[in-house]
Amino acid sequence: MARALGIVSFSENHIWVEGMETYRSIGAFSFLGRYRVIDFPISNMSNSGIDRIQVYIRRKPRSLVEHLGTGRHYNINSKRGYVQMLFTDSPQENDYYNTDIKVYADHLDRIERASNTHVVIAPAYMVYTQDFDALLNMHEESGADVTLLYHSVDNAKDAYQNCDCLNLNRQKGVDSIERNNGTKKNRNIFMDTYVMKKEVFSELVKEAQKTSSMYTLRRIISDKCMEGEMDIRGVAHKGFFAPITDFKSFYDANLSLLDLKNAKSLFNESWPIYTRTNDSSPAQYFDTADVKASFISNGCLIEGTVENSVIGRGCVIKPGAVIKDSVVLAGAVIGDNVHIEGHVVDKYAKITRMKELVAEPGNPGYVKRNDIV
Repeated sequence: MARALGIVSFSENHIWVEGMETYRSIGAFSFLGRYRVIDFPISNMSNSGIDRIQVYIRRKPRSLVEHLGTGRHYNINSKRGYVQMLFTDSPQENDYYNTDIKVYADHLDRIERASNTHVVIAPAYMVYTQDFDALLNMHEESGADVTLLYHSVDNAKDAYQNCDCLNLNRQKGVDSIERNNGTKKNRNIFMDTYVMKKEVFSELVKEAQKTSSMYTLRRIISDKCMEGEMDIRGVAHKGFFAPITDFKSFYDANLSLLDLKNAKSLFNESWPIYTRTNDSSPAQYFDTADVKASFISNGCLIEGTVENSVIGRGCVIKPGAVIKDSVVLAGAVIGDNVHIEGHVVDKYAKITRMKELVAEPGNPGYVKRNDIV
């Protein structure tokens, strides 16, 4: 699989996660208390034998850069492998001109000089597992110019509103790519994952630049689908799939993995998800603690009640506190007799004075990072 160069893209220009993205990019979001979202695409590549990985970063780089470090915790070949961070030169965070095509073009010489024959591109805002080696083999056997990964869903009217969909013909060829407008229940959600030869990728980047300074890779491939100029195929993904496209989808993705069936479809002993380790003590449960159906990370001090929630590293839950249906990020403190339900509590927040924070069902609340409530 070393024949493929791995690219983790920031193709989420159309996405903004209210509150949390103010402090970090989506790839750096904490997930299940232990991981970051970007751990999933990089681990998929590492497990698939891809040992040269480029990570493109568009906004708020500090948290992501600190987490990635040298990249050695992703089990990358120590002699020739690397996780390389590349940045856009645009000074504006939400600039429409700051597309994935622009950043690819800025670093195209690095990609073209690589000895790899193919590229595998995966997004930094989706949580799933996928054997890219098998996907590359299917791509080569089909003879397609480009292979796109998709996930079939039956609830597209209510979810995946910020995602794109693939319209497929009977031969699994892609006829078009369009935004999910919520008019159909059954859709093939495009997972922003591409496989193609390096030369094809280079040609698409250069053509997109000539066509429009606002074009994205998704847009130029969509044009090719409608014009019929290229053989573009779709391959179905199986297993757990969660795109982080807004605040509620982040909340739902975390809590959905409290279901054992969902967790088993994502995590597999033969397919480890690597992350930066944290050498801290195990969570401590005091006599007053009552924990049910929750993920509790290491370093926590639990004296209250936690139910159907995700608790990040180093959190303190004081006596009498009740946390239900919530996601609490690292270092947060929940004070005595505080009742939190249906919330995301960001890192290092302290909730002591407000004794009740209960969100309406389907509309999770948010407590800001470092906030004192």
